[in-house]
Amino acid sequence: MGTVPRATRAAVAGVERTDLADPAFWRLPAAEQAAAFAGLRQLPTPTYFVERPRSLFRAERGFHALVRHADVVAASRTPEVFRSAPGVTTPEPPRWVRALFGDSMVNLDDPDHARLRRIVSRAFTPRLIAQVEEDIHCVARRIVDDVIAHRPEDFVRSVAAELPFQVICAMMGIPEERRPAILAEVDHASEHTGVQRPLRQRIRLPGRGLRALARMQGMVADLGRERRRRPTDDLISALVTADVDGRSLSYRQLGAFFSLLLVAGVETTRNALAHGLHLLTEHPEQRALLLADPDAHLDGAVDEIIRCATPIIQFRRTLATEHTLGRAQLARGDKVVLYYGSANRDESVFTDPDVFDITRRPNPHLGFGGGGPHFCLGAPLARQEMKVLYRELFTRLPELRSVGAPELVPSSFDNRVRSLRFTF
Repeated sequence: MGTVPRATRAAVAGVERTDLADPAFWRLPAAEQAAAFAGLRQLPTPTYFVERPRSLFRAERGFHALVRHADVVAASRTPEVFRSAPGVTTPEPPRWVRALFGDSMVNLDDPDHARLRRIVSRAFTPRLIAQVEEDIHCVARRIVDDVIAHRPEDFVRSVAAELPFQVICAMMGIPEERRPAILAEVDHASEHTGVQRPLRQRIRLPGRGLRALARMQGMVADLGRERRRRPTDDLISALVTADVDGRSLSYRQLGAFFSLLLVAGVETTRNALAHGLHLLTEHPEQRALLLADPDAHLDGAVDEIIRCATPIIQFRRTLATEHTLGRAQLARGDKVVLYYGSANRDESVFTDPDVFDITRRPNPHLGFGGGGPHFCLGAPLARQEMKVLYRELFTRLPELRSVGAPELVPSSFDNRVRSLRFTF
């Protein structure tokens, strides 16, 4: 536990046993994790957790946990103080990895972040957006056709992962014959993020993810070169031929963006879709409400699923200067971790935060981030994918439901669903 007065810790039941830096915490049942975060939110200052104790040869490494809605929003919207560089993930990417693969947008600060985001944003032309919307409907219909024809057992692989992957590949202009190879690399690159592994695997496996990332970026760079010579109406063509302030994306930047889009866009939407089916199964009164009037409740259902599931558990920031947050005095170079799932259950913001309620209004969840320059660029796409797929599923298969609990991956980074059995 971090540096919090003993009397204050003892006053909050169970908090003294909480250690967010311990991988064992992320293997606890969800209810126990939620109770621990509820206790942390009652403390007067953000709690400090030690990731690596001080030794004769190494300095101590740790972070302050931001668990309240207001603190996460404040850190997200003050980028001049809470910097994304050198990295927002745990662990932070080494310099040599960043030099080799390029910096992901999530790890950049302005002006570099603003310049890159401007190039990407301008590539989303009205024509491209219209095509993406058509692709979402087409892919959703095909997925439900396949479900009816083949009756698969795993919702994650056959439905939840299939939609965002196929839509993103179509949007980028990835030929269908190349997609299976890219999907395999996505799985290799992301399967151990935020997951504690045995020592022998930690020694043996880091290179596997990096090799997968390299192969994936190589495939995209090859397509970028083809599209620069012969542009088409896809996103890769728009990115490599863009002219924003005299700039377009380099092949390395294109690869880094595509990796972010695939790993982040596919993983987060996949997990939200799977959690959503289980939530609607476990709360039949909410499911009945949605099916009775999808037009009235689909937007609210998507927001409430994202609030309850919170696909990304945490990102971290580095203090650029001394700063006071509530009663906490933070020093330059300190690390803070923004816990979005905890913020989404903050009792001071959400009435009955542990209740799943698709009619919740307002619903200022932080499932896409806390605002500011790093608010999720793919939020509109994820919302649209979820709405279209749920409408298609429940219109054609109104008895669709999950069977048993989802098989979760004990990750400190994302709320990952490995598999979810379903029937109809």
